[in-house]
Amino acid sequence: MKIYDRPGFPNPARIRIVLAEKGLDDQVEFVSVDLMAAEHKQPAFLAKNPAGIVPVLELDDGTLISESTAITEYLDNLDGHPSLTGRTPREKALIHMMQRRAESFVLDPVGLYFHHATPGLGAALQVYKSPDWSARKEMGLQEAQKVVQGYRYFDDLLQHRPFLAGDHFSMADITLFAGLMFADAAGIPAPEDHQTLQAWRRRVAALPSVRERSGQQFVQEDLTRMGF
Repeated sequence: MKIYDRPGFPNPARIRIVLAEKGLDDQVEFVSVDLMAAEHKQPAFLAKNPAGIVPVLELDDGTLISESTAITEYLDNLDGHPSLTGRTPREKALIHMMQRRAESFVLDPVGLYFHHATPGLGAALQVYKSPDWSARKEMGLQEAQKVVQGYRYFDDLLQHRPFLAGDHFSMADITLFAGLMFADAAGIPAPEDHQTLQAWRRRVAALPSVRERSGQQFVQEDLTRMGF
């Protein structure tokens, strides 16, 4: 299998954690995609994923799977013992519900803030964004408010359960953790007074698969090179 990604960015980090959690690291060849040069917006990459986003999983038979949730489902079920996407209909429903909320309440609006209210990944990608800087900035600030509301929601939720979908670590937790990592890099970190959310984050960060594979240092290195 091959995975086209960029180490340390949020969606690639999600899949790298999944691989570590499932013990599949040695079965994958990683192909780095230069996001700052807009390689993911060029014809060669768009032939693999018309949406122009990473990661993309390429199977040995040439099948291409994009979207982090779909890739996670595939990897989690390879051994017939899913541990991250749910075993029963109830577990699956709850995990997918919380997974989507982690995306829509935190990860997605952080991404929109990053690309619209900041220099984002640099000049090469500007042609793919709104040319109206004032409109971009206003949109980004609105997304930042959604992130703040998302922090409050998850801080309240986690007062009643150890993980987002219940008693077990799942892909929903991976997604929220990646969103918080991205929010730190983008300059809108979760407040320290959200003590339950912060305690959950420390627990997740201590998991071997997360500690070894989240790649946060790569995010910061890329952003530093851009002068972010």
